[in-house]
Amino acid sequence: MGDPHGVGIVGLGVISRAYLETLADHPELRIAAVADLDPARSAAVAAELPGTEAVSVERLLDHPDVRTVLNLTIPAAHAEISLAAIDAGRNVYVEKPLGVTFPEGRSIVDRATSAGVRLGCAPDTVLGTGIQTARAVIDEGLLGRPLSALAVMVTPGHERWHPDPDFYYAPGGGPLLDMGPYYISALVHLLGPVRAVVGAAARLRTERVIRTGPRSGQPIPVRVDSHVSGVLEHTGGALSTITTSFDGVATTAAPIEVHGEDASLAVPDPNRFDGQVRILPLDGRWDPVPARAGYADASRGVGLVDQIRADPQRPPRAGGEFALHVLEVMTALLHSAEEGRRIELTSTVQRPAPVPYTGVEEWKGARAAAS
Repeated sequence: MGDPHGVGIVGLGVISRAYLETLADHPELRIAAVADLDPARSAAVAAELPGTEAVSVERLLDHPDVRTVLNLTIPAAHAEISLAAIDAGRNVYVEKPLGVTFPEGRSIVDRATSAGVRLGCAPDTVLGTGIQTARAVIDEGLLGRPLSALAVMVTPGHERWHPDPDFYYAPGGGPLLDMGPYYISALVHLLGPVRAVVGAAARLRTERVIRTGPRSGQPIPVRVDSHVSGVLEHTGGALSTITTSFDGVATTAAPIEVHGEDASLAVPDPNRFDGQVRILPLDGRWDPVPARAGYADASRGVGLVDQIRADPQRPPRAGGEFALHVLEVMTALLHSAEEGRRIELTSTVQRPAPVPYTGVEEWKGARAAAS
């Protein structure tokens, strides 16, 4: 297998725990260094990981054992950290979204290409058995020709559970840039790239109140639209309708439905790796589809493992070009909502290679799977 691939993590907020649960014991990589704006936080994380150093961001980017930087900073800092890591000759895997704006995302992709380093980006939930099984059903022609899709995400807002939710309501946040990557990434895996969008958006509350943690009761300003809807025109002709909202209590709608000439497909939550796929043929009934594709029992960080294992014949499935296309879909929806017009996209992307059914022992390593 060779020496483990050295990884340095920048940003040790809430989401870092999910990544560490996957990566800390993976035999193919080693967390060589961690860095955070709060030195006490990075010291505490390093103390949990034998052989891991707590260092400054500058030291991490130059660390001799760091080959890939895992960028888990807030969205507003994604571009700064990713570009600095690329300039230091490091591969990058960044939490979604790739950047706050499309030009920002384009600069990251172009810089990585020029530097000859690998660039990956969350979400990697689309590589789990839920979305990959749904994709296999579509690719096998069981729906007939896909005609349309519906995607719905409605929550009352992250201030109910997150102790520092400010960035969700600042530029780079909002329901579309925060949660949209899961849904749009899934739609592109299922139906292919998008050629044009039409959007509408609203911001009906100017502040939110934190409900948990030491800042409970503190109001925070809302600086972005908190309800966004739109229509995506896929290059293959299908139309997807998407709604992402921080302005509802809940919804009974399926996270994603895909409708074809011969059958409809219910797709599980793209914010999760697994879930039940169901199909309803003409004159039939809803039947479950057993998991038959994707990384089984996957968790956040599998996209980084997939990137480390990639080669020239099989690029990373959660790659930078894919994330850039998803970012343009989202920012174009917001521009469309603001300008009241249909917007044609400038980017496109090939669907990543499908993930064959891969057991946890294979993708996570026998040692980690047994722990």
